[in-house]
Amino acid sequence: MITLDIINKKRLGKELSYLELFDIFNGYLDGDVPDYQMSALLMAICINGMTDEEIFALTKIFIDSGDRLDFSDIKGIKVDKHSTGGIGDKTTLIIAPIVASLGIPVIKMSGRGLGYTGGTIDKLESIPGYRIDLSEKEIVKQVHDLGIVITGQTGNLVPMDKVIYALRDVTATVSSIPLVASSIMSKKIAAGADKILIDIKVGNGALLTNREDAKKLSDLMIKIGEFYGREVRTIISDMNVPLGRCVGNALEVKEAIDVLRGKETDNNLTDLCIELSTDMVSMGLQISKKQAKEMVLNTIYNGSAYMKFLKLIERQKGDISKLKVSEKVIKVKSPKDGIVKKINALELGKLSLRLGAGKEEMDDKIDYGVGVKLNKLVDDEVKKGDVLFEMYVGKKEPEYNLDDIYKID
Repeated sequence: MITLDIINKKRLGKELSYLELFDIFNGYLDGDVPDYQMSALLMAICINGMTDEEIFALTKIFIDSGDRLDFSDIKGIKVDKHSTGGIGDKTTLIIAPIVASLGIPVIKMSGRGLGYTGGTIDKLESIPGYRIDLSEKEIVKQVHDLGIVITGQTGNLVPMDKVIYALRDVTATVSSIPLVASSIMSKKIAAGADKILIDIKVGNGALLTNREDAKKLSDLMIKIGEFYGREVRTIISDMNVPLGRCVGNALEVKEAIDVLRGKETDNNLTDLCIELSTDMVSMGLQISKKQAKEMVLNTIYNGSAYMKFLKLIERQKGDISKLKVSEKVIKVKSPKDGIVKKINALELGKLSLRLGAGKEEMDDKIDYGVGVKLNKLVDDEVKKGDVLFEMYVGKKEPEYNLDDIYKID
């Protein structure tokens, strides 16, 4: 089929057939379709959307582009979780050890950051030595031995998504609902999940900025789950403010540790992690949410979740004692007295990206030690001269407008 005709058809808002989608996406994977043509198709999809039939077809094409993992020999219901990405979202680092410490096998294959939203794999790579490239054989053995794995996608698991993911990141097509749905669900199904929990972020610091789009994505992923015989639950969570206090890879790992050790007990990060863990435990053990929540809280308070985290890091060759943040810290102070009325998650994400915590271009290298730590949160009282946030700076010291980040009245 002629690639140009396929692109033009979608540009005009028409429905593409399975064969048309198969041809152009596999052509791109094989190197026969250039970046600029696939970018044009992705933008046409972003603007015009896709029908349910197109999305089911694209999800199948993604799944069939590589291997499908089989963990049926591992006892227990395998519950996977995914977040659509947000500023300061380090929930996987917290909930995976919580759930695994309660005897539910957790096999988590995570991705890298998209745009200004950080990725779990980027955060884990800030831990010196941590392996994110486990083979299927190593994954199975580790789950049998430890009950938990957090790794990158295996070499041939949905390779289509890897190349499309990277292109979306630099072509302003990350927020397309059909592309988000196909990307997430293809990986979860191919990775052998029995049940799937999706945390859909909505707000100015998320890929989706309004609840209507979040609801559309929720409905769509539930439909894809039904199509493939998987139970899918979704939670729509707020991303108008950053999640927790830290934005940046090593900083977020440190914050995750604080939550697991019970040091952060009253903020939106801890609350969301408890909610997500409760749903996963409820699904995995087939018990009520009330029972599940009691178990989740107990595993944090008795330290077993934190111990599971340490064993995970050690098993995957990470040295948590060598985790480092940038030594150069700039303290940003309040210009006046007042109450913090708003913290703009999007602007914080952009600032962190400019510091070097993410990639602005495909070939950029991430600086794992940079980022932002908030000292004052929404509704906090501040005095003139109080430190609002700290910038951990590496090679880049970007300009910013404080009024764009903090609103103080």
